[in-house]
Amino acid sequence: MNKTASIILMVAILIGGVILLTGNSRSGDINSAGSNVVIKDGIQYITIDARGGYSPQRSIAQAGIPSKLIVNTNGTYDCSAALVVRQANYQEILPATGKTEIDIGIPKAGEPLRGTCGMGMYNFEVNFD
Repeated sequence: MNKTASIILMVAILIGGVILLTGNSRSGDINSAGSNVVIKDGIQYITIDARGGYSPQRSIAQAGIPSKLIVNTNGTYDCSAALVVRQANYQEILPATGKTEIDIGIPKAGEPLRGTCGMGMYNFEVNFD
């Protein structure tokens, strides 16, 4: 193998190693335990943090009970502040810092709630069982 091919191969291996080791920690951000879901006084509250994307990206909540989506922002100046939740007919710019409560009604089992930023770069999903 000549010198140029060896260098290209070595660089490709290094880049692949860096990608594997660092990865994207948010891509697997799934909240299956429902720690961001609380039922209080007969209302289910699903909390999502918005800053540089949405966290958790996937949540599991109960179907058939009145529910509200709580979106927390803290110094959020990126496109995740431009929230769109079509199922709730919600499209607003969130405050840079604060808590926004969105009434999502009584969700049905098997009908996920999806939210996205205004540019479609970041998203989250709540599945109802």
